[in-house]
Amino acid sequence: MERIKQAIEKVKKQNLAAGITPQSGKNKRSNGASKGPDEFSYVNTKTIELDPAHLEKNRIIVYNQQDVKSTIFDILRTKILSKMQENGWKTIAVTSPTQGCGKTVISVNLAISMARYNDFSIMLADFDLKKPEVSKNLGLITKHSIMDYFDGKVELEEMLVNPGIQRLVVLPNNKAYKDSSALMSSRKMAAFVEEVKDRYASRIIIFDLPPLLATDDAIAFIPNVDCVLLVVGNGMCSKSEIEESMRLLSSKKLLGTVLNKSDDEWRGYT
Repeated sequence: MERIKQAIEKVKKQNLAAGITPQSGKNKRSNGASKGPDEFSYVNTKTIELDPAHLEKNRIIVYNQQDVKSTIFDILRTKILSKMQENGWKTIAVTSPTQGCGKTVISVNLAISMARYNDFSIMLADFDLKKPEVSKNLGLITKHSIMDYFDGKVELEEMLVNPGIQRLVVLPNNKAYKDSSALMSSRKMAAFVEEVKDRYASRIIIFDLPPLLATDDAIAFIPNVDCVLLVVGNGMCSKSEIEESMRLLSSKKLLGTVLNKSDDEWRGYT
């Protein structure tokens, strides 16, 4: 027993000499998140606490874990993560056939639910450059737009926001762009996705994209991601619009579909 104690003390002294403490972990990542999945601190990334009332108003129900309806997203999260782990996927795009299906609400709720799954860190990127709404749904007031980053005016770390939730960072956008499809299909965009995907071994990135049939942005960007989740709003899309959307998506990349705005009442499991 005494020899074990001596060995432990020796390791502690070596760690202290290297500047490592039990709280800090072995090293700090560039965005200030520690290496361990359970202990995260944000140094360079701005942290903004969310307003529960604003989230409830915008149907971000997962933030309140007491809400029985949040279980819906936990089930969706588990199904998605299982498939992504099975295939070694790290990037997922969320889109819809047409506008009004609620794909951003699904993206935000899914990101929060995934962040509570301790094995991963999550980045939620607002890449609906025609009508960015992630910040609006979360109640974030941001200074920079995504084009500020791609124009070299700011570093990525200056744009990222931690919304007061462990293992979650948001890449927000506060400005719409008319010529967004040129950026979405560019080599610069492909290089960006590869860079953020490879930066962290345990990170999953959710890209909130525009509707498939409203603009060519999503079609241009989807080759950069591993898989796609298609959100269909109940009564918001015609049969032909759904069929056309599924035709545009490769069967290998279509992870699945989500029926949103259903009239069915979720009763949960009690």
